[in-house]
Amino acid sequence: MPTTLTSFQAYDIRFPTSRTLAGSDAIHPDPDYSGAYVILHTDHLHGFEGHGLTFTIGRGNEICVAAINALAPLVIGQTLEYLTTHMAQFWRMLTEDNQLRWLGPEKGVIHLATAAVVNAVWDLYAKVEHKPLWKLLIDMSPEQLISCIDFRYILDALTPEEALDILQRQAPTKALREAEMRANGFPAYTTSAGWLGYSDEKLRHLCREAVALGWDHVKLKVGADITDDLRRALIMREEVGPERKVLLDANQRWEVNEAIANMNILAACNPWWIEEPTSPDDVLGHATIAKAIAPIQVATGEHVQNRIIFKQLMQLGAISFCQIDTCRLGGVNEALAVILLAAKFGIPVCPHAGGVGLCEYMQHLSIFDYIGVSASHENSILEYVDHLHEYFLDPVVIRNGHYMPPQSPGFSITLKPEVFADFTFPSGTMWRP
Repeated sequence: MPTTLTSFQAYDIRFPTSRTLAGSDAIHPDPDYSGAYVILHTDHLHGFEGHGLTFTIGRGNEICVAAINALAPLVIGQTLEYLTTHMAQFWRMLTEDNQLRWLGPEKGVIHLATAAVVNAVWDLYAKVEHKPLWKLLIDMSPEQLISCIDFRYILDALTPEEALDILQRQAPTKALREAEMRANGFPAYTTSAGWLGYSDEKLRHLCREAVALGWDHVKLKVGADITDDLRRALIMREEVGPERKVLLDANQRWEVNEAIANMNILAACNPWWIEEPTSPDDVLGHATIAKAIAPIQVATGEHVQNRIIFKQLMQLGAISFCQIDTCRLGGVNEALAVILLAAKFGIPVCPHAGGVGLCEYMQHLSIFDYIGVSASHENSILEYVDHLHEYFLDPVVIRNGHYMPPQSPGFSITLKPEVFADFTFPSGTMWRP
């Protein structure tokens, strides 16, 4: 019997992380990790719901909620079976609405809201199929996966035939890699030690703690003052030792020439990459920086708004690491397109997961990428932050610096019921004077 989407609710959920400076960086000194959250209700016999979230950092979250309220009615009345057998058309229905498209197209708040709705449908799909999302994707045939993707504007870089060949090439050995993931998990790095607002003493303590916990990759926020940046970077390098990788993240703070000059200074800490060294829209700037600072590598993606910008970054050799975010992109469908683009260009996918719910989300796509697409995690690594997981019904599990594959059906994004009473803004108990 078909499952019909009958209604939806959108919520403004905010966590007061600014009170501890968790998440602080050069551009965002006092973030309140937040989610514009949607629940799709159905007439399914077992009451299945689809949950989706798009990540923000506080003020403006209500704008994303308003955008969800504008988009979600487009799927109400549709059957899940129709949406999941016409995935590319479903995605286009949201991104090509002749009036809402003017607010994008495929960028900004409307695209963030698109991600929440699209991911809620995928969450519902996985729950109805009784599979975690990564397993749902792995069990789909190459042809089914290709049918989920909108190839518009990327055909000059990746055709459906090329994408199908990539998936078919890896299909015979998927079971081996799935068994490996179930046993060992997907490698992670920690950002939690290096938030910009932390004191030197706290930085030292958290670096020592990261080493004790077995982390081999540790990230530091930079971009406030180069003298401070160098001092803190050398503290991190001292504490984690020469054998571990130090990752730097400037969060778009620098001009192109400034980024080059500053990385010449910060090279003293032997960093593995510099993340978001300048505006995420400056494709040529990224290429200039990448050429000038080699062998230090450039990573970017958490604010790359769609597959078209990723295509250009890859075509120009502007990035060495592709940091997809299934909230910034238009949900799972567009993330699949970028994962396949990265495979075509030989660029490892290292998703952005520094925000509420993003670790829960992105683990599924990293595990899928390894099993079904790249077949390698030599340089692919997934961000981890140790904040706010306790508010999810199916939180991430980290073991020996690795994400262990989720077992519960869905996209791991379902919040516990009490979260809505406590953290809905501005009425929740955590926000009352």
